[in-house]
Amino acid sequence: MPEHRILVERRADWKPHFPDLPVMAIDDYLRGPAVDDPANLRVINLCRSQRYLSAGYYGSLLAEARGHRVIPSVRTLQDLSRKSIYSLDTEELDERVARVLGRSRQGTQPERLELTVLFGQCAEPALQEIAGQLFALFPAPMFRVEFRLQGRWQIQALRPFALNALEPEQEPAFFAALERYLSKPWRRRREARSARYELAILHNLDEALAPSTPATLKRFVRAGQEQGMDVELIQARDLPRLAEFDALFIRETTAIDHYTYRFARKAEAEGMVVVDDADSILRCTNKVYLAERLAAHRVPTPKTVILNRETILRAEESIGYPVVLKIPDGSFSRGVFKANDRGELESIARRLLKESDLILAQEFVYTEFDWRIGVLNRQPLYGSQYLMSRKHWQIVNHDAKGGPREGGFRTQALADVPAAVVKTAVKAANLIGDGLYGVDLKQTPRGVMVIEVNDNPNLDAGIEDKVLGEALYTTLMQDFVRRLDAARRHRAAP
Repeated sequence: MPEHRILVERRADWKPHFPDLPVMAIDDYLRGPAVDDPANLRVINLCRSQRYLSAGYYGSLLAEARGHRVIPSVRTLQDLSRKSIYSLDTEELDERVARVLGRSRQGTQPERLELTVLFGQCAEPALQEIAGQLFALFPAPMFRVEFRLQGRWQIQALRPFALNALEPEQEPAFFAALERYLSKPWRRRREARSARYELAILHNLDEALAPSTPATLKRFVRAGQEQGMDVELIQARDLPRLAEFDALFIRETTAIDHYTYRFARKAEAEGMVVVDDADSILRCTNKVYLAERLAAHRVPTPKTVILNRETILRAEESIGYPVVLKIPDGSFSRGVFKANDRGELESIARRLLKESDLILAQEFVYTEFDWRIGVLNRQPLYGSQYLMSRKHWQIVNHDAKGGPREGGFRTQALADVPAAVVKTAVKAANLIGDGLYGVDLKQTPRGVMVIEVNDNPNLDAGIEDKVLGEALYTTLMQDFVRRLDAARRHRAAP
């Protein structure tokens, strides 16, 4: 049986009469992986709080980055955070709920029922199949399901709860379910399939730093049509009609707590081909995950430490000044600050730690430009140099008068980009997935360093396409067709 580790918010949450199992406080786990952690370590996250950017959230995030098998995953945490997300997957179950709960019962019919699900097990035999199906969709240790009678019975809400909220009479059932879960082999969630050829491109006309301009989007539309696809530009209001399409290309800045993530999740639930896919959004938009993931696979980066409220001065001790502080889910150089001394370090860090339980401190490495290597389906696509904004240390100066000011660019043929830059970029992107990524790197006397991996890289006429021209757009649209063709073959296979 694979080794396992149970994470709790406080060591006291694991009561003295609980079974003797390998339990670890979340703060100890976040400090760093043990050198002897087995590759197949199974992590059960039972922290009290698993809200976005809490210590419990980071427990699941860093477990994934370290290659551990964790329940609940970050994706499950995000899926269960909003009804608008998890309802995408529960609609089909409502039919069975209506049949099971709609059976005639003696006495007064209630209008609300609640079911507790512990590792996929429940106390109500008639609802066990539903509990198991919900656990397969949302693998979380414990959650409550609320059913409501609204014309017919349906799932009203899913609410995860923590170990400290477990009632004493529920403890035997919880540990029996935990033992049963640990005795089973790990299974990955099934992936949706698609087999059609209509593409939706999600964009936002009002976004100041959109990853593609309106003129660029027209080139995508034309290139897609040349590949035999119907292509339509859609906006946030079009979420209800997303199922009309067969593939989704997100061309606005993504974030977890944003409708772009909901679009990606709904598209996947509908069996569509998606770029950016939901997992890539989850992995790329959090810099703490990226730091751990890159470090675990020995991808070179500037010296990096993860800070919380008690360890702010680790940045001074391990890195020195100046030091760059980053909010985990910033984008386009937002949420990135430079501290030149202890006063600035403490002031900036405490401000950022009001938003997130962990932040990133990184060695300041100045270069005239950053490399951006576009990677598609695990292969390099383009190479650009983004110059620092004038009299600024970043490529975008958000404090410039008159609005954000960007530096210049130089796009080069891939053959002219240093081989080490391309090789490092591809390795970093491949740790995320097989979608479309933009890898930012610095070329220094100490070697090539990865700064971050972007799940929604800029693609604009006259910049990233300076060398490839129309071939850039054609290549991307051909990749959508390739993915759709592969899905069709899979569906047709016996």
